[in-house]
Amino acid sequence: MSMVVSAIDGNWYDARATFYGDMSGKETMDGACGYGDLFKQGYGLATAAPSTALFNNGLTCGARFEIFCNNDPKWCIPKAGSIIITGTNFCPPNYTKTQDIRCNPPQKHFDLSMPMFTKIAYYKAGVIPVRYRRVLCSKRGGVKFEIAGNPHFTLVLIFNVGGAGDVNAVKIKGSNTQWIAMTRNQGQKWQTGTVLTGQSLSFQVTVSDGKTLELDNVAPAGWQFGQTYDGQKNF
Repeated sequence: MSMVVSAIDGNWYDARATFYGDMSGKETMDGACGYGDLFKQGYGLATAAPSTALFNNGLTCGARFEIFCNNDPKWCIPKAGSIIITGTNFCPPNYTKTQDIRCNPPQKHFDLSMPMFTKIAYYKAGVIPVRYRRVLCSKRGGVKFEIAGNPHFTLVLIFNVGGAGDVNAVKIKGSNTQWIAMTRNQGQKWQTGTVLTGQSLSFQVTVSDGKTLELDNVAPAGWQFGQTYDGQKNF
């Protein structure tokens, strides 16, 4: 059933899946994780918006899942195998509805991009039973850091993260500072109020399985807001 991937947890878990948007995937861009153009950032349309039970308040952003359509002969595409998707958005709960409340806690649900949903099920299905597991991410190039904010507030989006994929802690260091723990702004955007302009920047990034990667001098002293810097290393 599965392709050649390394599972973080060998167990398969039950969930359900739907899709949102159309085959172009426009609606999947700029989601709750803070990512922007998913094509430029390397995720493409192999993405999903997990429900509250899986989203972990945004810490699951960047995690990779293997999913297959399970035990629904009418709607599962025969021998479709599995898909690998990254969590890049959030499927919010709707407490006003009494039925079709797919993304409400405690339900485990993936709102897939339409191109990914239609790899494993017929689009007319609407909602399907699936099984899923967490798998490791393999990425080309280094962890990437997109810097935004202003001279008094540095906001860093971290993407293209390999290994477990979901960043759970970040430290930043200017060439004139000690290591500073960043706080999470939303999804995978991390912030600090320490003034860091004019200093080269280093990062320590910790993913959900506890592995930490130190990336030194990622951004040179002349770094600019709005630019993306490659850490040259990955998990």
